[in-house]
Amino acid sequence: MTATTITTATTTDPTTRSARRTLWLAGLVSGAAAAVATTAIAGVADAIDHPLTVDGEMIPVLGFAQMTLLGTVLGVVLALVLRRRADRPQRTFTVTTLVLTALSCIPSVAMGAADGAGNAATLVATHVVAAAIVIPVLARRIATDR
Repeated sequence: MTATTITTATTTDPTTRSARRTLWLAGLVSGAAAAVATTAIAGVADAIDHPLTVDGEMIPVLGFAQMTLLGTVLGVVLALVLRRRADRPQRTFTVTTLVLTALSCIPSVAMGAADGAGNAATLVATHVVAAAIVIPVLARRIATDR
C-alpha cells in the first residue's frame, strides 16, 4: 500500500502584486493631496469667520483630512475589487464613485442647510474637490494595471 500526498502551493502573480501596490501608492498620493485640499477649504472657511458646522456644532478642520483619507481607502478597496471582477473596471469604478460622491453630498445638504446655504455649499465643495482629485487618479491606474 502506498500513500500519496498532494500539496498545492498558492502563489500570487508578481504583476498582480505590483498592480495592487501601485494602486495603493496612487491612492496614498492622491488621498494626501485631496486631504490637504479639503483641509485648506475648511481652514479658509474658518479663517474668514465662517466655520463649517453640522447642527450648530463646528466640524474640526482636521476632521476633513481624516474623512478624506478614509474615503480614499474605501475607493482603493473598491478599485481593487472591480479591477479583478468587473468586465470594464475603469468605467464601473468611475460611475460607481461618482454616484457615491453624489450620495455623500446628501447629508451635507440636509444637515448643512440648517446652518445656512453657504455652509452646505462649502461642505459639498469639499466632497467634490476630494472626488475630483482621487477618482481620476485611481481610474487611470485601474486602466493601466489591467
